Amino acid sequence: MRFQLAVMAVLFLTHCASPVAAPAIAQRVGALLPTQALLLGEQHDAPSHPQAHLEAVQALAQRDALAALVLEMAEQGRSTTNLSLDASEAAVRESLGWNNKAWPWAHYRAAVMAAVRHGAPVYGGNLPRASLRAAMADTALDTRLDATALAAQNEAIRLGHCNALPESQIAPMTRVQVARDVAMANALLAAAQPEKTVVLMAGAGHVDSRLGVPRHVPANFKVATLIWPAQDTGKDYCAAFRR
Repeated sequence: MRFQLAVMAVLFLTHCASPVAAPAIAQRVGALLPTQALLLGEQHDAPSHPQAHLEAVQALAQRDALAALVLEMAEQGRSTTNLSLDASEAAVRESLGWNNKAWPWAHYRAAVMAAVRHGAPVYGGNLPRASLRAAMADTALDTRLDATALAAQNEAIRLGHCNALPESQIAPMTRVQVARDVAMANALLAAAQPEKTVVLMAGAGHVDSRLGVPRHVPANFKVATLIWPAQDTGKDYCAAFRR
């Protein structure tokens, strides 16, 4: 779910992790180790966030501590596991089933290719599009969050869709958000390695410790979170959404 500035404002106020200034990324990554998973929360159109992703991935690679890179931007079942360290960008995009219209490759290429060059597998972590309709109708997903967190997730969905969704669509869209979080949590668990760290790159809403991926991993699975600072890109997201 591509949360933009309106919903990110809510998330940054409620999230227990602090936004991280770019110059301190390598130091902050080191301070969080050892951790089994490092969740990087972004604003999908923020121009400085690709460099932040790259620096975090490089910080782990330089310590030989990068187990894998999991992406919201690619679906479960997609990976680079059959590619060599010198694979081309075209081969990487093909292996990941990259949708450049939804996720501009230029925004993510540096971090993804850094992982590939290091020899760390890159996995799709998002719920496949073919599963979205089933997720909307799956009322069992309503129980994956407690009542307070579920209400907050519902409100995030309202804000993320500029208060333009019919109320009848809030619960189904919240289920999709939860299902995506569960899918990414499962991808992290599957990619975990002893003594190393799996990195997840996803929108800030997905890494929120109260609402997102951290709610769907076992209590003994250690997770750390870094959220890149929100940026005003000058775009009126809600005007475009309503059109």
